[in-house]
Amino acid sequence: MAVRGYILIETEVGKAKSVSAAIQQFNYPGARLIAVDTVTGPFDVIAQVEADDLDSLGNAITEAIQKVNGVQRTTTCLAVRLA
Repeated sequence: MAVRGYILIETEVGKAKSVSAAIQQFNYPGARLIAVDTVTGPFDVIAQVEADDLDSLGNAITEAIQKVNGVQRTTTCLAVRLA
């Protein structure tokens, strides 16, 4: 079953637009970008990513998103299905 995460991204000052644009080009095996938005508040960019499994999601975050120039910090919120 696929897992979905919301990656809350803090950027360097003045880098939100370029980080958002770079994440639009996101490509990582086993993971798919669902949406990316530049936002106001404590975070600068929020990306929604779906992956084949939790390991793929974690690797996509650490090996792709966190390496984007201007990303300072990420916080990941996993989506859950409550019955």
